[in-house]
Amino acid sequence: MNSISFDSVQNLPDLPVKEALPRLLSALNTSSRAVLEAPPGAGKTTLVPLALLEASWLNNGKIIMLEPRRLAARAAAQRMSDILGETTGQTVGYWVRMEHVVSGKTRIEVVTEAILTRLIQDDPGLDGVAAIIFDEFHERSLQADLGLALALDAQAVLRPDLRLLVMSATLDAASVGKWLDAPVIRSEGRQYPVETFYLQPAEVAAAGNRHMERLANLVPKSVRQALAADTEGDVLVFLPGKGEIRKVAQQLEGKLPPATDLHLLHGELTLSKQLAAIHPAPKGKRKVVLTTSIAETSLTIEGITIVVDGGYARVPKFVPRTGLTTLATIPVSSAAADQRRGRAGRLEPGVCYRLWSAADQLQLPDRQAPEICEADLTGFVLELALWGAKDAAALKWLDTPPAAAMSLARDLLQRLGAVDQAGKPTRHGKALASLGVHPRLGHLVMRGQQAGSGNTACALASLLSERDMLKPMQLNWQEPLPDLQLRLEILAGKRPPTPGYVIDENALRRVREQEQNLRQRLRISENRLNTDPAGLLTALAYPDRLAQRESSGRVRLITGQRALLQTELFGEAEFYGVAHLDLGKQARVLLAAPIAKSEIIEHFSDQLEELQEVRWDAATERVVARQIVRLGALVLEESTQPKPVPELVAQALLQGLQEKGVSRLPWSDEARRTRQRLAFLHQLDPDSWPDTSDAALATTMEMWLLPHLAGLRTMEQVARLDFNEILLSDLSWEQRQEMDRLAPTHLEVPSGSRIAVNYSDTAAPVLAVRLQEVFGMLDTPTIGSGKVPLLLHLLSPASRPVQVTRDLRSFWSTGYFDVRKDLRGRYPKHHWPEDPLSAPPTRGTKRRPK
Repeated sequence: MNSISFDSVQNLPDLPVKEALPRLLSALNTSSRAVLEAPPGAGKTTLVPLALLEASWLNNGKIIMLEPRRLAARAAAQRMSDILGETTGQTVGYWVRMEHVVSGKTRIEVVTEAILTRLIQDDPGLDGVAAIIFDEFHERSLQADLGLALALDAQAVLRPDLRLLVMSATLDAASVGKWLDAPVIRSEGRQYPVETFYLQPAEVAAAGNRHMERLANLVPKSVRQALAADTEGDVLVFLPGKGEIRKVAQQLEGKLPPATDLHLLHGELTLSKQLAAIHPAPKGKRKVVLTTSIAETSLTIEGITIVVDGGYARVPKFVPRTGLTTLATIPVSSAAADQRRGRAGRLEPGVCYRLWSAADQLQLPDRQAPEICEADLTGFVLELALWGAKDAAALKWLDTPPAAAMSLARDLLQRLGAVDQAGKPTRHGKALASLGVHPRLGHLVMRGQQAGSGNTACALASLLSERDMLKPMQLNWQEPLPDLQLRLEILAGKRPPTPGYVIDENALRRVREQEQNLRQRLRISENRLNTDPAGLLTALAYPDRLAQRESSGRVRLITGQRALLQTELFGEAEFYGVAHLDLGKQARVLLAAPIAKSEIIEHFSDQLEELQEVRWDAATERVVARQIVRLGALVLEESTQPKPVPELVAQALLQGLQEKGVSRLPWSDEARRTRQRLAFLHQLDPDSWPDTSDAALATTMEMWLLPHLAGLRTMEQVARLDFNEILLSDLSWEQRQEMDRLAPTHLEVPSGSRIAVNYSDTAAPVLAVRLQEVFGMLDTPTIGSGKVPLLLHLLSPASRPVQVTRDLRSFWSTGYFDVRKDLRGRYPKHHWPEDPLSAPPTRGTKRRPK
């Protein structure tokens, strides 16, 4: 205790959480776990770790405090050091990626979430650590959930004396306390009132439907109005991402009141620019800070009394079906909106402008889904394997990780060689975890080093782990520049950016820092960068996204999915390693590099399939047979197979005919008439006669057609089949005789002519016959054992219908005489008797009887 400048909690700064500290210390004296609920601005991040330094159970142990972001971790350590009158790195230090500021005197270490995971994995007993504080736990990041689960397991098995404290502003503390079996301490805080304004529905509707359009229309206007309405205090503007921040900044530049500075705040800025945004404005000046959700919680920005909330958040969404993570822009949750609003009331009464309507507020979700439910779990599953947990159920989770994402992660880790079939980590898997990057990129780096391209691998992994450093001068997201080799050349200083594109200096800086960090970890001293292996290295990291050129501007992925790619940028390249995809309405490759076919064959030999492919080619209407070497949907080698297996040929031909459809089979006229007769009989007696409808024949094609396809390969050969005989082949001799009796093809009429029966309408078969040929026929002829009268189409000598009837007897007695009068005028050479029943039937002209 000699290194700190106060003797008790009472000497800590007078922040709202201070009144709850004695209760918290008392709880942790009797329990190894506790939950602290304190509103935004209560001071819990700053005061709680310092207060715990007085605890008797500390025993000179270290306090680890987890913060979700690097900027928040640095800021928290700096504020605590300022209270102690020290520089950062003495009593209070911090550890974030690529930055470790501590000393032998350090008692409180503020770390980011991935650092905590490594600490526990490297030393499950957490030697020298007395307490772990999970700050801002309501954000529910994947790493925080993992860190807490590992810490709880370590506490239960190895360190019952370890104190675990969960702190949050908006989480349901009671339910978390029950889940942890821990006491809950609440601090009422001292939040100043914040007046909240909403837009009218008409204003929201007029601003546009797309989030970028809406924010561009509303935010600049709202910021200027807020500055005019309140002449004091600074403005904090919440936007979903860097693109929106840049767009709004362009609209505000030069249009703010005098003595008003504009600052940007997001995770990719340099530390100096981040600090400029969070430090107080110079005396006599005001500031406007455009920020992402980075400023929602633990990060205090001095001087803020006005909040303008754009109402959106950008969150990663993992899609197990594709194995891809995309960033989605969604409406902010009610809890997050309250956090943002609270930023205006930390020091004095404030005001919040919400750029949505009061009715929209009622539709916001209570909370955003925790990351563990929506994230890529590949690194998470590897950490569980390293911990020795074969099943996630062995650990304690506030939300159970989804089974589909877990299964996909295990499959990918096996493909990368990071875990074995039993799910245990391999030596390679342990090496991947130590690199501090996604297992895909760790695999890229390790395999690249083994192949002698370690520096290139480090550069490429760094490029892929950060945001794209090459940006279009205009935000034309429909035309990305997907060339990864180009980016490596820019990184190596070998060429300027392509016209129309500029380098994002912040992204470039971060890439180079990450590259240097990886090279140091792997002890790679040479810095020669060769871009040739880029495609292979990318494919090693993303084996599930290999692609093959299908046509100009279009590729086929290993999964079979098609995607757009500017293939003209890559010359004659046929195969590509694909890193990033945009799965919009039309899938588009965003980052790729060419890979040689020989490299695929060499490095993916264990996944290659050599098989005989026999398939129907719709373009040529024939079965083609190939011997192919395939990787998923990619064809690496192919040759014609002169003597394919006959059964496979027949099946492929059948499949082609099924795709064409029954109606497009080469039916002869005779076969069509036979189908119609059988359809008539099926309608008459469904139990005795087969169904020959398109639907029925389609479902049974394998039974009635496949046996006749042996030895055939083309549609031309199929057309020579006797489809009429095929239809009749399943009928017995007796059934064929019965078919001719019940559904005759022709009927003889009084003239002696045999007239074909038309069965195209199975409900009303037709006999079309010249009127003169049925003189003397009294009744309508029937079929189907006399059950179905034919529909008679009585024709003129020119074979045009003059009467349609099913009642011939009635026609003779009534309708005939009107027809006779008309026909005598048009066909005077023909005989039209007054008594058609006694007149002899004729086939043509005949002199009238005298």
